[in-house]
Amino acid sequence: MKKRHPMVDTLINLKGNPKVCVLTEPLWGIPYNLYLPYASIYMHSLGLGDVQIGIITSIGLVFQILFALLSGAITDKLGRRKTTFIFDIIAWSVPCLIWAFAKNFTYFLIAAIINSVHRVTANSWMCLMVEDAQEEKLVHIYSWVHISGLIAAFFAPIAGVFVGKFSVVPAVRILYLIAFVMMTLKFVILYIFSHETKQGQRRIEETKDESVFSLLKQYGDVFKIIKNSPETLLAFGILLVMSIVNMINNTFWPLFITEKVGIPVQNVSLFHLLRSATVLVLFFIVVPKINVERFKYPLLTGFGTFVVSQLLLISTPFKGYAILVISTLLEALSLSLINPLTDSLTVITVDPKERARIMAILHVIMIGLTSPFGWIAGLLSEKWRGLPFVVNLILFVIGAIFTYYLAIVLERKNHKEVKFSEESLK
Repeated sequence: MKKRHPMVDTLINLKGNPKVCVLTEPLWGIPYNLYLPYASIYMHSLGLGDVQIGIITSIGLVFQILFALLSGAITDKLGRRKTTFIFDIIAWSVPCLIWAFAKNFTYFLIAAIINSVHRVTANSWMCLMVEDAQEEKLVHIYSWVHISGLIAAFFAPIAGVFVGKFSVVPAVRILYLIAFVMMTLKFVILYIFSHETKQGQRRIEETKDESVFSLLKQYGDVFKIIKNSPETLLAFGILLVMSIVNMINNTFWPLFITEKVGIPVQNVSLFHLLRSATVLVLFFIVVPKINVERFKYPLLTGFGTFVVSQLLLISTPFKGYAILVISTLLEALSLSLINPLTDSLTVITVDPKERARIMAILHVIMIGLTSPFGWIAGLLSEKWRGLPFVVNLILFVIGAIFTYYLAIVLERKNHKEVKFSEESLK
């Protein structure tokens, strides 16, 4: 009997929260990835300049600091399941309606502030999915989450047809309305078929007599746990690098390829399709060969490939479609290596007993360090469209350095644990 593909085997054998989290994710991932390539172009078409777009991104990130700080306490107090449902509705359903009817800078600013609530669900949803899951399956589980979003690539030409037929503004308004319906449906289904995790039940019981603000006062002790965990700090450093890179690429890559390379606006989705479809294929080829405990060389390869991709992007001449295609394919290869590993490393390097509050603090720090880059990249983009991607090159080098030292720290930690275990048996 032919052996099933490891990724397929993981999906078939998923149970409980990991299963419902993965299977419902396309209802969020498809509409999100449909409107995302056109988000900055949509704002531009409604009269917003590069600096205004950068300001909206940065202000949104500032508000995310507040909600990320509250996320651990809220998640522990209300539970992973209830927190995810309530704050997903606020963070995604409401902003999608605002974006759909947006007319100027004020609309986008208000929507960005409300959307910043998603930092609460970023924490609670992650806990809901992974806390009852098998650690050795985390890379595959996160890969399926990314695949759920990548499925949108096959719907991307529909977005391009909409833009070509109706022009940017009417088409993107329709995409936001579709997102409102699909995302809201996802949140309802996830709530009905999920259950509170064992750790979530413990935290609800432990915090039932405490307010959210009293829980916040305990963050000092949690911060000490982080400070004394070099593996957590290094894994966080890699996550921070990718957070800044993703913000820059999501905001300024569409503007770069339409204005500098001369790609027609309606064809932006085709390059998004190419990238997503390539990552999707590579997930089934590359990910089964990746072990989260042997992350060093896959991550270093990912960062190195991303460097080459960005160098090609920056050097792409007007109408240089072939170079842009090669750059996009290399970016896809790097993402297939980096994304599942960074997510998994972040989960396994934190103390599981304090996962919600540790992730809350890490998200606060990440957002605080990421937020200025929206404004900085906006200023750089106005001087020359390629400058934001030069920043990416520097970040990839930093990410590679973090990866190298994380491998050393974890190797030393594992060696000490093995030595301690051997001494205990004597």
